[in-house]
Amino acid sequence: MAKGIMYIDGQRVPFDGEKNVLAVIRKAGIDMPTFCYYSELSVYGACRMCVVEDERGNIDASCSMEPKDGMKIRTNTAKLLKHRRMILELMLSSHCRDCTTCEKSGDCRLQELALRFGVRRVRFADTRPEYETDDSSPAIVRDPNKCILCGDCIRVCDEMQGMGILNFAFRGSELQVMPAFDRKLAQTDCVSCGQCAAACPTGAITIFNEIGRAWRALHNPNKRVVFQIAPAVRVAVGEAFGLSSSVNAIDKLVAALKMMGADEVFDTTFGADLTVMEESAEFLERLKAGGPFPMFTSCCPAWVKYVEKKRPHFLKNISTCKSPMEMFAAVLRDQYAAKDAADGRETFHIAIMPCTAKKMEAARDEFLHEGKRDVDLVLTTQEIINMIKESGIRFAELDGEAPDLPFGMGTGAATIFGTTGGVAEAVVRRVVEDKSKNTLQAIQFSGLRGTDCIRAISIPVGDRALRIAVVHGLVHAQKLLDDIEAGNEYFDLVEVMTCKTGCVGGAGQPYGLSPLKRQRAQGLYEADRNALIKSSECNPYVTELYAGALKGRSHELLHVHYK
Repeated sequence: MAKGIMYIDGQRVPFDGEKNVLAVIRKAGIDMPTFCYYSELSVYGACRMCVVEDERGNIDASCSMEPKDGMKIRTNTAKLLKHRRMILELMLSSHCRDCTTCEKSGDCRLQELALRFGVRRVRFADTRPEYETDDSSPAIVRDPNKCILCGDCIRVCDEMQGMGILNFAFRGSELQVMPAFDRKLAQTDCVSCGQCAAACPTGAITIFNEIGRAWRALHNPNKRVVFQIAPAVRVAVGEAFGLSSSVNAIDKLVAALKMMGADEVFDTTFGADLTVMEESAEFLERLKAGGPFPMFTSCCPAWVKYVEKKRPHFLKNISTCKSPMEMFAAVLRDQYAAKDAADGRETFHIAIMPCTAKKMEAARDEFLHEGKRDVDLVLTTQEIINMIKESGIRFAELDGEAPDLPFGMGTGAATIFGTTGGVAEAVVRRVVEDKSKNTLQAIQFSGLRGTDCIRAISIPVGDRALRIAVVHGLVHAQKLLDDIEAGNEYFDLVEVMTCKTGCVGGAGQPYGLSPLKRQRAQGLYEADRNALIKSSECNPYVTELYAGALKGRSHELLHVHYK
C-alpha cells in the first residue's frame, strides 16, 4: 500500500494505505462534499463535487485520484467554489424543488450542500418532463423527479445485493434511473431490502411512509395500540437525539411511546426467544432425519423473498419458523382475541423494525388471518424518530420505562439477533449441552461474531462437529449458494442477513450506509453481557407459554411454509 506525505491546503498530511485522495483529505479534518461516493461501493466519480486543484491549476475528482508522496493540492479555491456552485445550480434546475413536503426534507444531501454553498437562486429553467411516482412497492417509493443521477442506488443494488434491479436508461438530457423496461418495482425481483433508499442522497427513493396510519390508530379510542420493538432499533433510535449509537435506548423509547398514546409496549426479543426454541428444535430434528441441509435461517424476509424469486429449489432448506416479528404477532393475536371481545376494542399491532422488508413481510398472504394482518403496521426506526420529533418529546432527557410484561422480557441470546451472527450464536447456545460461562465464551470467540462477509466455523455438538456459516450482504449469500450447489462447501446451518452487518445496518435505520453500524452491533453485545438470562430456554415467560397457550399448538402458531 502506498504511503508518504501529502500537502493539503498547506497542511502536511501523512497517508498510509488510503485508497484515494478524498480519504486523505477527510483524514486531515476537511469535510469534502460528495454525492456519489461511499467507501463501501466502487468509485464512480460522476458528481464532481469532490474536485481539488493542484499546484498547476488543474482540477480533478479526489475520489478517483491516487495519493502520491509530495502531492500538493488545494480543496477550497475560487475556481473550485464556482465549480461546485454551478454543479449544484444545474442539479437543482432539473430537480423537483418542493422541499418542504419532501420525505427527505432536512435530511437531503442536495438541500444540505445548496445551503452550505449559498445557492439561493437557480437561473436555469427545468425542461424535464414530469415523471410518474412509483409507489407499487410495500417498502419503498421511487420519485424520478427528484433523481440527480448520482448512480448510488444502482451500485448499492448491484454491488452489495447482487440484484441489479435499477440501472441507467437512455442518454444525454433524457438519462434516467429505472428498472428494466421502466417496470414498476412491484413487477421486478426487488426483495424490498431498501438499501437503495439508504444510499439515495435526495428524495428520489424513500421509505414507504405509514406514519399517518400510526397516528390515526393512536388517536382512535376504540383501538388498543400495542407495539413491539426489534433488537436493532434500541441501539439506533438514540442517534437522532444526540445519544451514542452504542447506547441501549429501549427504555427511553418505551417511555416516548407511552407518552404518544401506546397502550402496551413489548420487546421483539420475546419473539426471538421463541424463534430460537423452534429453530433449534427443527435443526435437531433435521440432524436426526439426515436433512435437508443446510438449514437456512428464516428471520430475514428479503432473504426469503430472494430464494422464492431466484432459487426456489432452496425453499425446502429454509427453516419453517416464522420470523420473531411474526411469531410475536401470532402469539399476540391468539392471546388478545378474548380480551378484544370482552372490552369491545380492537388490538392494533405496530412493529418498530430496522428493516424496510418487514413492511413487505407483514403484507404477505401467509400472515393474514380472516382478512386481517397479524402485524397491522410496520414502522421503521426512521419513522418512529419522526413521530417522536412531531410530538415534541425531548427524547434524550426522558426517564426510562421498562417494556410491559409478560412479552417484554427477552434474553441476551435474543438481543443479539440484531447483528450478523446473532441468530446462529443463539441457536448454538440452545443446542450445546454445556451451558456454563466458559462454553458461552467459547461460542462467543468461535468465529460466529465478526465483520467478514462470509464466516464459517465447526463446532462440536454431541458426537459430531457441526459446520455453520454466517453471511451478510445478499451478493455474498449468492456466492455462498453457488459454492454449495457446486459441491465446494457443505454446511449444516447457514445464517443469512440481506443487509451488511445484519439488522443494525437495515435500510430503516438512520444513516443507513454509515460506520455507526459496527458501534450498534457492539451495543447489542453489551446488552447481552448485561442480560441476567443468556439462553432462550431459560426465559420463564417462554417456558410458561409453552406449558399453556402453545401446548400442542406451536407448529400452528409459530411456523409457516413458503410456496
